[in-house]
Formats: sequence, structure tokens, C-alpha cells
Amino acid sequence: MINRLRQLLELIRFSHTLFALPFALLAAVLAWRERDSPLAWYQLAGILLAMVWARSAAMAFNRLVDRHVDARNPRTADRHLPAGEVSVAAVCWFTILCSLGFVASTAFFLLSEPRNYWPLWLSVPVLAFLLSYSYAKRLTRWCHYWLAAALMLSPLCVWIAIRGHVLDSVSEFAVPMMLAGVVFTWVGGFDIIYACQDIEVDRREGLRSVPARWGIAGALRVALVSHALTIVCLFGLWHVAELGWVFLAGVIGVSGLLVWEHRLVRPDDLSRVGLAFFQINAVISIGLFLAGLADVLLVAG
Repeated sequence: MINRLRQLLELIRFSHTLFALPFALLAAVLAWRERDSPLAWYQLAGILLAMVWARSAAMAFNRLVDRHVDARNPRTADRHLPAGEVSVAAVCWFTILCSLGFVASTAFFLLSEPRNYWPLWLSVPVLAFLLSYSYAKRLTRWCHYWLAAALMLSPLCVWIAIRGHVLDSVSEFAVPMMLAGVVFTWVGGFDIIYACQDIEVDRREGLRSVPARWGIAGALRVALVSHALTIVCLFGLWHVAELGWVFLAGVIGVSGLLVWEHRLVRPDDLSRVGLAFFQINAVISIGLFLAGLADVLLVAG
């Protein structure tokens, strides 16, 4: 059983949960910044569980939908489902379990706000949107931004769960919206870079993507524009959230990392896509959260 669980966690790349989780935690820190009481343990537990369950369900479902394509792709043929290491039935049950876990985890937020049913009401449509990403490549070349929108929901949902309402004032919602803009443009850009590895497979299988439509050089230009917008949104977040010099230093550092990411990947050399995708993006997400947390704590101190 332990070996099967390990295989399922490897199947969904559980370690990659940290890409989106820091942005959800940053949204929680900013949502609670002006409150007298700290973030309660059950709210933090709700955020962590909701993120883990939701991403696990979405990734497992994506592996199910793409298992036949993955089997015909040399880069992904050794994944657990195509290789026969785990059964389709096991992944189906795992997806159902994670989906139920995500919906159930929203009950944690009722402990602090008994009348805040928004997380529970929104859990099912949010989950449906997350799962629908698995079919995006069959519908639109802009599928990368479908994934980006799915991850963008994390700071918005956390803000609603903590604040207890969807929209109280436009000025207040500017903070989570700007943070969502950071996630949307950042994820969309790096997913385009990552998709350059599968350009020939996408074309052969009739799948849609930015690289399949405009080639690697064109795709990298689109990703560059997307990440330029990320930098704009980062400075916008610093401004609307009224954060200080610590977060500003983090924004400048993240901007430099994004520039470096694009210098690592060239149309004629995709050998460092893994470095650009995994290591650099992990540093970006964790570093930005730590900068935001340190800035808030410094002001509070």
C-alpha cells in the first residue's frame, strides 16, 4: 500500500504543488494583514488541504485523459499509467478521493466564519474548471492560459475564504486581482516554454498549443511578453497592496530571475528547459512569498 501511494504521488508530481501554494499563502497573509487576530490554524489547514487535494485531483485526472497520448510521446512514455505501473482504476479512485477531499476541506473555513458558505458553494464549480483543463489542448492553442487561470484561482479563493465575501469593494479586491494577474501571466508564460518540448508530438496528435501553432521561436516570444506582463503585475501588486522595500526587493529579484529564465532557453537549444521550469520557478514562487511575509512582519513589528 505504501508503494502504491508513493507511485500515485509520483504520478501527480506531488512535489510541484509548491508552485501555486506560496501564492495562496501570500494571499492569506495579505488578507489577514489588517486584522487584529492572526491566521487561525484551521484556516491555514483549510488552505493547505484544499490546495493539495485540488491539485492532486486535477493532475490525476489529467494523467487519465492524456494516458494514450503520453504513451506515444517519447518524453512521457515511461510515466506510470502508460508504463502500466498503476492501473486506470486506481487513478480513477484516487481522483474521486481527492475531489471529495477538496470539497470537504472547505468546511475548515466555517469554523471561523460560520455564515461564510462561499468556499463550499464555489468548491464544485472551481473543481470542474480545474478538471476541464485536461481537454484544453483539444479545444484551443491558448490552453496554457487555461492552466494559468486554474492556478490563478488559488489566491482569489483564499481571499474569499478568509474575508468571508466575494466582493465588498473594488479597491479591496484590487490586491487579490493583481496577485491573480501575477500567477496568470507567470504560469501561462512558463507553460508555453515547457510545451516547446512537445511541439512535434502536438502536431502529430492534432493537439493545439502555442508552439504547435507558431513554432518554438514564436512561442518563446509569446512567453516573453507574458512574463513582461508578470513583472508589470508584480510592481502593481507592490503598489496596490502598499507593501514596503522588502517586497520591492523581492519583486526586483523575481524580475531578474524571469529575465534569466528566458536567456536559458533558445529556439535551437531546449536542453535547459528543466532548469528554467523547475528550479527557477520554484525559487520565484517561494521567494516571493517569503518576501511578502517578511515585509508584512516587518511593518507589524
